[in-house]
Amino acid sequence: MSAETEILNRKGARGESLLNPITIAMNLVAYPMLALWTLVGIALFPIGFVLWKLFTRWSSGRIMRHFIWIYGQGWLLLMAPFIRFRREGFQNLRTDESCVIVVNHLSFFDTYCMSLLPIHDIIFAVRAWPFGIICYGWFMRLAEYLNVETSEWKEVQQKATVIFADGGRLLFFPEGHRSRTGELQRFQSGAFKLASDMKVCVIPLCIKGTDNLLPPGRLWLRPAEITLRVLPPLEGRDFPGNDGARKLRELVHARIAENLMEMQNRAV
Repeated sequence: MSAETEILNRKGARGESLLNPITIAMNLVAYPMLALWTLVGIALFPIGFVLWKLFTRWSSGRIMRHFIWIYGQGWLLLMAPFIRFRREGFQNLRTDESCVIVVNHLSFFDTYCMSLLPIHDIIFAVRAWPFGIICYGWFMRLAEYLNVETSEWKEVQQKATVIFADGGRLLFFPEGHRSRTGELQRFQSGAFKLASDMKVCVIPLCIKGTDNLLPPGRLWLRPAEITLRVLPPLEGRDFPGNDGARKLRELVHARIAENLMEMQNRAV
């Protein structure tokens, strides 16, 4: 089968009829419940923030990141009747040290699926447009998420230095935007340059199935099976020099591509 035919077949699968009863039920239930969960979260946040501050003594950013993780946990529960979530390779996670996390990007809901991780204190490095979403943008700023699209690289480096010195974790979608074909796209270099220069490990993640749930260009949801797989980490210190970031980027891309292919073949 040619690559072009395979892409057309994927698009055809994504165009499955909305008349499927389960799909209709999912859209009638999931969207209103997500909106309600969002409103409840916004309403309870001020009280929760004060309580978290009193009892944890965490920074404002970490409290907000914890609330975002809890919000994601609620989303997982809301979607559970329609989505089967699978976790694989979670023994490869490092929960006690600084790291760069990189993951392929298929859907708006990829960020929500990061709540499958047992770690709440993760700072997302994202493009500029999510900061413009009403309410979301304010919470993202409070969570100290990085705008890596319009920020100067020197500013990103300075913020990353502070994050890693505090034992934090940065998560990147190195493709830069969602794949519209389901194929893994070229990686940008920023995440790998930080890992190489600052000698922190890179933990690659593979996500599969969110493009069936909600791919770019579609508004209605479809039941899906979503898998999040954690691959073995790679040490940034093992990729020194001017060419280190490129070698690290290419190796991570190859490993994610290989695992996505294996996951796809298993699903067929």
